[in-house]
Amino acid sequence: MIQRCHKWRQKRKQFIDQARQTSDEIERERLLQAAEHYGRIVNAEQVKIDSVRDPKEKAVAEVENAPETTENTDEEDTGFPDFITNLK
Repeated sequence: MIQRCHKWRQKRKQFIDQARQTSDEIERERLLQAAEHYGRIVNAEQVKIDSVRDPKEKAVAEVENAPETTENTDEEDTGFPDFITNLK
């Protein structure tokens, strides 16, 4: 399950990166919708993964997945609103 989730996250990031590079508005919207679709799949799969874990593992996972404060925010996915406002 975790490998599938990771694959879907990579696919979502790929679609977002492609959308950032395209100049065609219709193609950009299609790519963003595909990325949003994969985002929903990832969220649903993560809920399944979290429900299977025992409480001790959940605590460790939360600490490991906690957002780190770094200077390099270009690598992080901040979501669509920032991307959409910087299109022009």
